[in-house]
Amino acid sequence: MNRNDLRRADINLLVVFETMMHERNVSRVGEKLFLGQPTISGALGRLRALFDDPLFIRCGRMMEPTARAEEIFANLAPALDGIAAALSRCQSFDPRTSETTFHVGLSDDVEYALLPRLLRQLRIEAPNIALIVRRVDQQQMAQRLGNGDICVGISHTLDLPANARRKGLRPIRPMLLRSDTRPGSLGLDAFCRRPHVLVSSMGNASDDTDHALSLLGRQRKVVLTVPQFSALPGLLAQTDMLAIVPDYVAKAMASVAGMRVEPVPLQLPVPELSMVWRAAVHNDPGQRWLRSRCCAFLGEPVELQVVSKARPALHDDQALLAAR
Repeated sequence: MNRNDLRRADINLLVVFETMMHERNVSRVGEKLFLGQPTISGALGRLRALFDDPLFIRCGRMMEPTARAEEIFANLAPALDGIAAALSRCQSFDPRTSETTFHVGLSDDVEYALLPRLLRQLRIEAPNIALIVRRVDQQQMAQRLGNGDICVGISHTLDLPANARRKGLRPIRPMLLRSDTRPGSLGLDAFCRRPHVLVSSMGNASDDTDHALSLLGRQRKVVLTVPQFSALPGLLAQTDMLAIVPDYVAKAMASVAGMRVEPVPLQLPVPELSMVWRAAVHNDPGQRWLRSRCCAFLGEPVELQVVSKARPALHDDQALLAAR
C-alpha cells in the first residue's frame, strides 16, 4: 500500500481494531469507545474487508485474533501512537478553561493519603476538568497503560511496556500504626507477639515484613488481611493489632483519634512510588500539565526529604520536574 492508498483507510476503524485487540469482546469495546454494538459489528465487517481476513474468531464470549490480526497489530500500535503524538503537538491547553477528562490509575495508598491534596489544588487551577480514577496496583499497571484505560498511573511499579515512561516521586517508607494506649515504642519481641493486619489488594497473607523477619529467624501472626487502607482506623481501634503502612498513609491516619505512628522495629525495604505514562502522550500539553501537578503535589514535600549521598539524583530530578 502506498500513501495514496491511505485514503481508503478510516482511522476510526483502526481505533476499533486496536481496542478489540485489547478487550477481545464486542460489548466492552462499545462501552470503552461509547459506541453501540451494531456500530462495532459494522466496523469489524469493514475491517475484514479492508484487510481481507476474518481478523477475529468468536470463542464463547471472547473474540480471538487471527495470526493476521496479530501481525497487523504489531505494526499498527506504534503507528497510532505516532499519530496521537503528532496531533497532540498541534493542541493547546489552558487549565483555567479546559474541560478535559483525565483517566488516572492510583494505588489504594495514593488514593487514600495523597489524592485529596492533589484534588484541592486541581480544583483551584483547573475547575472544569474531570478526573476518572481507576484502582490499580503494581500487577495491573502495565495492562491498564497498554490498553489505554489510564493516561497516567501512580503506584509502586514493576516491569512496564517498552512504550511506557516512568518517573520516581518519593520513597515509600514503612511505618507502624497502632491504637492501643500502652506507653513507649514497641521492640521486636513485642512486635512479633502482637497480632497484625495486612493490607493487600491481592489477598496475600505475607509481604516484605514477613520475609525480613524470616531472615532474622522470627515471625509474626497476621490475623486479618484487607484490600484497602481506609479500613484500618476502624479495625485497629480498641485492639492490640498492628499494621505497617506507607509513611504518607500513616501521616493521614495520625489525625484520626486514637491512632499512633512509630518506626517499625526492624529494617524493611523502601520501594519507590512512581508515576508512569505512555510515550504516545509524553508531549501532549494537557498530559504534561497533569504530570507536573502530580510531581508537585504527590511527590515528597521538600521539608520531609532526607538528604542521602546514595540517592542525590532522585531528589534533584524531582525538584526539576516539580518546577516545570
